[in-house]
Formats: sequence, C-alpha cells, structure tokens
Amino acid sequence: MKKLVLTSLLAVFAVSGANAAAINDNPLYRPDAGKFYSMTELSSDTNSTTLVGLDEEFGYGITDRLAVGIAMSMAENNWFDQSQWGTLGIGVNYRLLNMGNWKADIYGSYGVNPVWDYGASFMDEDLTWYNWNIGVRAGYMTEAWTVAGHIDFDYSNSESFNWGDDGWHFISAGLDAFFALNDSWSVLVGAEYTGIIDDRVENAGSWEGKLGANYNIDENKFLGAYITKFMNHTGAGQWTIADGFGFGAKFGIQF
Repeated sequence: MKKLVLTSLLAVFAVSGANAAAINDNPLYRPDAGKFYSMTELSSDTNSTTLVGLDEEFGYGITDRLAVGIAMSMAENNWFDQSQWGTLGIGVNYRLLNMGNWKADIYGSYGVNPVWDYGASFMDEDLTWYNWNIGVRAGYMTEAWTVAGHIDFDYSNSESFNWGDDGWHFISAGLDAFFALNDSWSVLVGAEYTGIIDDRVENAGSWEGKLGANYNIDENKFLGAYITKFMNHTGAGQWTIADGFGFGAKFGIQF
C-alpha cells in the first residue's frame, strides 16, 4: 500500500482576528488589508534530535476580511545527510463573522506532499499525496486574552482529483487560549485531536498538547518558543503516551 501522508496544512491558513492587530501568535490574528505576513518555524523533538523541520507560511490581506497565502515545510536529518521538501500548499481565509469581540473564519487549502523526498519528486505516483482542506475557526478576543476553537476536515489521495475509495478522510478539532501578560510577553496553551474517519481502518485518533511563550519585539514582529506532547489512543480504553517531547521556535513579522 502506498505511504499514507497527512500534510501539515491542517492549521495553515487559519489566520483570523481583529483589525489593526499586532502579530503575536494569537490564534485569532489576521493581516489587515494590504499587509503581508510571514511565520517561520524551526522544530525538532527529543526522540530525533538530528531531525530539524522548517515551516514557512507567507500571506497577504486582500481586504480586512479576505486573506490568501502559501505554505511549505522542509526537513533535514543528520546534518543534511538526508533532506526533504515536504508540503507545498496554497490557501484562502475569509472572515465570516466580525461582531465585536466575537470572530469566526472559514478557510481552505490545497497542497501536495512531498514535493521532493530524498531524491524522489512529486511526479512519483507511488510517493505523492494530495490534500484538500476546509475548516472553521471561531472564538472570543479581547486585548488581554483570546479563546478560540477550530474544526478541520481533510481529504488525502494519491491522485489530485480522485474522489474514490482509495482516499483518506481526516478530522481535526482543537481549542487554543492566548494570554497577554503585558505589552511584550504572552503565553499560549492548546490541545488538538486528529483522527481518521474512514470505517475501513480502526483508529481512535491522537491528541497533541502545546505550551508556548512569545516576546513581541514590537507590534510587527515577535519571537516565540514552545513545547508539545503527543498522546495516541489505542482504541482499547488505554492511552499510550509517546516518549519525549517536541520543541520549537517561531518568528513572525508583518509589513
């Protein structure tokens, strides 16, 4: 069976938030009309410290309600002994609700994974998977704190426009909370569930928890650091906690 890959575009292009907002990793951030933004992230984990991932998201606010973007992920292992250009995708985000502190956005994306994988390219039909995504994010945002939830549906297949039985369907749902400690420092906590919803495979899904801290250099730039932890449900009423933690750093800028 071909290798099954769920791209990392589940959360990409989910930017949303208030107008004239600082970029600070708030889950309800979105760019103003005419503003560009960039999110760059380096990550690894304690089980594979020689593996380093690089994620980049670059977007533009067409209007205060409509934003578009591109995203990609790369990875290297053992000092570039192995390297990979993983995902490449395009996406769109639209502000559906902007009622005071209440916000809601709908977003979608299309991506390919991998673009280039240790010598093979996206032209290799036995390697490449294509992913369609649609999701909704909604929450309550103040100057001091934000709480937001999201739900995503993904369809992945080894052919770009094949909607047949060979594809895989995923659901992802999560909740994030953001707290501004002062003008410079903020913390972010979150949890997300991801699972396969096809009945031809037994899958009880997995959870990811996240804890992060951000420092705003100014309202247009921030630096962040975070740790993550995964838990996989066996489907037999027991939890299997994966060894080790994930960790990473993030830099965001808008201009």
